[in-house]
Amino acid sequence: MRALVRKAMRDVHWLVFFTGVLSAWVMLYAMQLPDVELYGPEFWAALCRVAPGLAGYPVAFLMWALMTAAMMAPTLVPALTVFDELSGVDGVHRCGFAELAGGYLLVWIGFAGLAALAQVLLAETALLSPEGRILSPWLTALLLVLAGTYQFSTLKRACLSGCTAPFVFFMRHWRDERLIAARMGMRMGVICLGCCWALMSLAFVGGVMNLLWMGAATALMVLEKLPQISSYIVRPLGVALILAGLAFAAGVGQ
Repeated sequence: MRALVRKAMRDVHWLVFFTGVLSAWVMLYAMQLPDVELYGPEFWAALCRVAPGLAGYPVAFLMWALMTAAMMAPTLVPALTVFDELSGVDGVHRCGFAELAGGYLLVWIGFAGLAALAQVLLAETALLSPEGRILSPWLTALLLVLAGTYQFSTLKRACLSGCTAPFVFFMRHWRDERLIAARMGMRMGVICLGCCWALMSLAFVGGVMNLLWMGAATALMVLEKLPQISSYIVRPLGVALILAGLAFAAGVGQ
């Protein structure tokens, strides 16, 4: 009976998790529609009066918070799966799943705050289009080369090793303490941030509210964290980004 109850609880928190991810994607899509009224006319009208790339800080922060939740939560699924299995054996607080996911996303919300600030500053200096793309060709090329070069860095490799081996991570940091899941989630969020910040910064190249870019970047970051295929993704992606940046710079120079 206890096993059935535990299984039902697991099914519920997975349902809540994926519902949250789907809701974030739906809200991102809704924010691009000119006449949507999902949360109240004044709220959504305020969002839709400004182009995403040129929005003020509160709107920009909301967009980035939703974006990081929609894009980064799926990359946590392998770690959450391992945590679920370990908690079933070891027995942790029943809110551990939510605490782990919450701690992880808290780190990315902090990143969203910084990214939103960068967006506002770029918009104020007329370096950002209404779609949220950087208007400076040289800055675009620089971001591409920087993101590509980072794929080969020691820090990227170290952080990615933590992301691709969640079992080792949990065995190293698991403690019989209250809120340990939240602390592990935050630690995992920092590791993930070290792994993916450069790719996330390419939102300013693909467009801050470009759903196609978001979907492609999410798929790449998920694949990077799968140990079976990670090595086939990281370096080729780095080469592709560097070549794209150099090609972009060459095109500008002509």
